[in-house]
Amino acid sequence: MTADLVDPETADHIVRTCRTAIGDSLRSVTYFTRDDFEQLYLRSDLEQDADLSTFIGHEWRGFQLTEDTYAGSELGDYSYTIRVFDGGYLVRLTTDREGVLVTTDGISMQDFEALASAIGSVLR
Repeated sequence: MTADLVDPETADHIVRTCRTAIGDSLRSVTYFTRDDFEQLYLRSDLEQDADLSTFIGHEWRGFQLTEDTYAGSELGDYSYTIRVFDGGYLVRLTTDREGVLVTTDGISMQDFEALASAIGSVLR
């Protein structure tokens, strides 16, 4: 993991965008590229022991596989991924060059859509 993979102003903008979209349900925010990642935010009540390098590798490969698998389907272009776990949710929004992983507590589908839209506008 490289510190300052993303400039501080952009990192702050990404975190503020997530906080605005989902409020106190935000658990963590990680910015990543194909080769590296930087955790931008971790809520203070959470442990810092997650193996992010494994998560990022899986999510990058998952993005590529999903995009390739569904390309040209009647479903349309890939937008984002939601993963559901016992203790929360993971949202992955990825472009060809970069991505953001956001973990949350329980939120509504409308909140997921608002979050994905907001992060998508930052990545564009």
